[in-house]
Amino acid sequence: MATREARRAAVRQAFPDENLVRELPGGDQQTFVVDRKVLWDFAKHLKEHPDLSCDLLLDVCGVDWWGKRTPRFDVVYHLYSLRHGHRIRVKVPVAEEDPVVPSVYGLWKAADWFEREAYDMFGIRFSGHPNLRRILTHESFQGHALRKDYDPGQRWLLKEEEQYVPQWAKIPQEDEDHFETQVLNLGPAHPATHGTLRTVVRLDGEIITEAETEIGYLHRCFEKMSERHTWNQVIPYTDRLNYCSAMINGVGYAFTVENMLGIEAPPRAQAVRVILSELSRIMDHIVDIGANLTDLGAMTPFLYLYQAREEIYSVLEACAGGRLTVSYVRIGGLANDVPHDFADAVRYLLKRIPPLIDDMEKLITENRIFRERTEGIGKISAEEAINWGWTGPCLRACGVAYDVRKAHPYLGYDQYDFKVPIAHTGDTYARYLVRVEEMRQSLRIVEQALANLPDGPIIVENHHVALPPKARVYTEMESLIYHFKLIMEGMKVPAGEYYGYVEGANGELGFYAISDGGGKPYRLKVRPPCFAIFQAYPHMLKGHLVADSVAILGSLNIIAGELDR
Repeated sequence: MATREARRAAVRQAFPDENLVRELPGGDQQTFVVDRKVLWDFAKHLKEHPDLSCDLLLDVCGVDWWGKRTPRFDVVYHLYSLRHGHRIRVKVPVAEEDPVVPSVYGLWKAADWFEREAYDMFGIRFSGHPNLRRILTHESFQGHALRKDYDPGQRWLLKEEEQYVPQWAKIPQEDEDHFETQVLNLGPAHPATHGTLRTVVRLDGEIITEAETEIGYLHRCFEKMSERHTWNQVIPYTDRLNYCSAMINGVGYAFTVENMLGIEAPPRAQAVRVILSELSRIMDHIVDIGANLTDLGAMTPFLYLYQAREEIYSVLEACAGGRLTVSYVRIGGLANDVPHDFADAVRYLLKRIPPLIDDMEKLITENRIFRERTEGIGKISAEEAINWGWTGPCLRACGVAYDVRKAHPYLGYDQYDFKVPIAHTGDTYARYLVRVEEMRQSLRIVEQALANLPDGPIIVENHHVALPPKARVYTEMESLIYHFKLIMEGMKVPAGEYYGYVEGANGELGFYAISDGGGKPYRLKVRPPCFAIFQAYPHMLKGHLVADSVAILGSLNIIAGELDR
């Protein structure tokens, strides 16, 4: 592994002028401020130099410093090296009057949708981008929603005649090779689209020759809402990202803020977080596998698996009071302790779930019809998956064994004995196999965490962060003051920035948080794993049948709330 000093030397050798490239001291990860004139060359150097080898572009986002600094905007890139395991952040300052930077799409295809998002939300233009247009809002939207001076109450109506039509869809295509083609909309109202998604395809018979996807139907601007609420008040919003495994979202967000505060949740809270996160991962995989099988015509396995899902929900409900969106995590721990019969309920699940997975596999894994519908369908190589910014089960199905829990353990994951399942064919069948084995590995983790579940508090005893117990609030003036200030003003997170990341059900779930020292996030950018995955979908469709598009989409596990937030 290349050290921080080696990376610094590799950068400084190629870019000695500190007016063009300078390193920021300290921080959660190595950070370089880069002049846009050398951004392309610098990014290419980060990707290709053997001591840097940043092959995975995780995120691109904007930051608005309106009234605080000039130039007004930063474009922030988060990069990761699968070879070395290090992370590098790149910041490019751009002025309000000329917010243009070169696109890095030619280096990482993952830049496609991430750059479009930064353009949509901030108005930052990326020269050389192949299709720079809005992505989270519609074509009639005016302004840029995440600029600090944008009114959050503003609404813009999209008329039917103004909806987007790809340029290629406007051009008739009939010749001796394509005697008759047609343009078809898959979604947004379609039972197999798994959300409000629209894919426009051109068909030559049953073969897809062109495709383009729209996702901006659900967008409620999670990040804008986060800027207007205290750090703890953001937690219910995180549940509404990937609502099929909401617990993991809350854990990832709380983990980020805890690192900014320099605190750690008590051991009991960490163990409960692990147990409920892994059970949530199983639920998420159940939804993906079960729904995909139903889309392909296999209803019975769906019913087998959903028994397990509903029983896991009962455990979550007993802990949090909610089922789908639990809001159970708190910064510094948990909202309350688990019920007295928690251990027995989880042990029941450990016995109940494996036979249901076995029954599903007997029906499906060697089923000839299922294998014909999935083997070789939606196939993607490891190199292409990395280029698109894939993480999670979809990347591991391509043979890349990157899992945050193993590569960068948190919550004591390094103390648990589990394996990272991989496959090598990178097709729809491989993605199914990986998720099935991941459910079994999650059960292993839950069993170990339950066996070593410690006693003790479930939240930190720091009332600048955590609310005092109600009994003390009612009887002690000091506790009442702490309670009042936390509710009305929010906890004061030290000024700075941090990128926290956990292994979500779909891959690396990241939260890039910036604090100005106040009681609310100054900027909170979520890195949703299925956003990077889904941008490859229209490119994967070409040459496949319409029926294959359903199989591919289900295998990618697109959750609309996480996708466009």
